[in-house]
Amino acid sequence: MNLPTNPSTFPSGETNFLIDGPSGQLELLSFAAKGPAKGVAIICHPHPLQEGTMHNKVVHTLSRAFHRKDLHAIRFNYRGVGKSQGQYGNSVGEIQDLMAVLSWADTVLDNPKIWLAGFSFGAYIAAMGATQHACQQLFTVAPAVTHQPYSEMPLVSCPWTVIQGEADEVVSPSEVFTWFDRHAEQQSQMTLIKLPNASHFFHGDLIVLRTLVEDAFVEHS
Repeated sequence: MNLPTNPSTFPSGETNFLIDGPSGQLELLSFAAKGPAKGVAIICHPHPLQEGTMHNKVVHTLSRAFHRKDLHAIRFNYRGVGKSQGQYGNSVGEIQDLMAVLSWADTVLDNPKIWLAGFSFGAYIAAMGATQHACQQLFTVAPAVTHQPYSEMPLVSCPWTVIQGEADEVVSPSEVFTWFDRHAEQQSQMTLIKLPNASHFFHGDLIVLRTLVEDAFVEHS
């Protein structure tokens, strides 16, 4: 489904569609707020070369959390994933894809308030988006801090919540905690939430994760 880009046009219900992106069409899955929306949440998925897609369970859980906070929730596939055209962009291309989704949301909803979130690889994509676009709040879940250039990233000016499972078998919890302690000295609005016994994919803890996001939600920056 190709969607028009007229202002104030947003799909009702849960809708899968395509928009124009920097490397061809991008596949989106939107979940419209039931009533008047407070804004839009955009969620970035894990590494595309490691089977990461917008259908990932953690990404799906984040979408539901934001929907429950009266936001339109948007998931999207990076270039080369699902129906999205193009090839893997080594983080740079995926950031461009996010910016295209943000531009689309700005157009169809007349510059709404934005919340950004990302899981694993997608945490960095979302964080970079928050350095380039006004954002109410940033959520990064299990950020792969040793695999992406977080040290080179500009400061994030909005409230930033980091959620990390303490039994993560993919992303080292100790490295995330060390990175957080170092970075939080410069980021006064940065918060760390540790989830005991939670694995990388939050098996058995998805409802707990959803609740954590809802409880940490900041409506106004």
